[in-house]
Amino acid sequence: MRLLKRILVVTAALSAVALVTLAVALSHDSPCSTVTPASDGATRMKAASQRCYGSAKVLELQDMPKPTIQDDEVLVEVVAAAVNPLDWHYMRGKPYFMRLSSGIGLPNDTRVGVDFAGTVEAVGKSVTRFKPGDAVFGAKGGAIAQYVNVRESRSIVLKPANLTFEQAAAIPVAAITALQGLRDHGHLQAGQKVLINGASGGVGTFAVQIAKSFGAEVTGVCSTRNVDLVKSLGADHVIDYTRQNFTELAERYDLVLDNVGSQSLLATKRVLKPHGTLVIVGGQSSDPMFGPLMRTFGAVLLSPFVGENLVMYLAEINQADLTLLADLARDGKMTSVIDRKYPLQEFATAIDYLEAGRARGKVIIDIRGDIRGHSSQ
Repeated sequence: MRLLKRILVVTAALSAVALVTLAVALSHDSPCSTVTPASDGATRMKAASQRCYGSAKVLELQDMPKPTIQDDEVLVEVVAAAVNPLDWHYMRGKPYFMRLSSGIGLPNDTRVGVDFAGTVEAVGKSVTRFKPGDAVFGAKGGAIAQYVNVRESRSIVLKPANLTFEQAAAIPVAAITALQGLRDHGHLQAGQKVLINGASGGVGTFAVQIAKSFGAEVTGVCSTRNVDLVKSLGADHVIDYTRQNFTELAERYDLVLDNVGSQSLLATKRVLKPHGTLVIVGGQSSDPMFGPLMRTFGAVLLSPFVGENLVMYLAEINQADLTLLADLARDGKMTSVIDRKYPLQEFATAIDYLEAGRARGKVIIDIRGDIRGHSSQ
């Protein structure tokens, strides 16, 4: 028995040392890497770059080689790009746990941005769905740049004619996150009651409209200044969180899509109907190691002991869902809410603004307007 206790003590001690060592390694910020200049013969473009972890000061606009395309790829001249919370999480390298995939000490990928909209400049010889001149939008790493290359079968679709490039660029990450949270993980059905916590943000503004398109009765939670906005998107009811705590009200919901994690899991769970579903999209946490993942861990631990469904997920951007969202926008059932638009040379300021957490809808980078000398609005 004593031997077993000693083994357990030693094992616990070694585990603690390993965790501390891992935490120190993950939290270490290496000096910024050096810029690799484009070769003299390469065609160049302007692109956003991040060579180390830190504040928006680590973000730079650099000359990079213009992408070349393979037989199954499309070359897009980017007109507009959008920024997402993921961009500033990667910029900071926080929570530190994410560095296991993004890079320890330095980011593995120096490119910035995912959402884009633009015009097809060239296509590979095996491409059949797109042609030069087509207006398109989609998702690709390094989207905050003059050009991106995207495989024809991946995350790129034709832009509806009734959308501006800025509106289209706002869609991919945020709208797919909303769609998959409601449809795939929340299993939302017509006639059900859904509450969207954080209804005025990037995901929330799309979630209100997508839920309405599914025939749901939608309640949005937001601040006073965004009440009218959320109503204009189709919400049946709006709760101003500065005046009322939705977890203390009597209404119960089939589904809660939680984008902000402003209330505890137990408090949020109380507003669900029996066997209702809480879908966790985002959260707030000061924990530097795991950040919003702490809420996810809490849900995993709590789920076996409650009757309600507590769901966590990572959105997967795909062509089929982008097509569905394009159809909703084409039919006037979904529009993009754009808070601010920045020229390309101010993309770091845009990410800094988004990190502050006060954006209404989406923040856009006006790339082609900046390059051609047009003023941004």
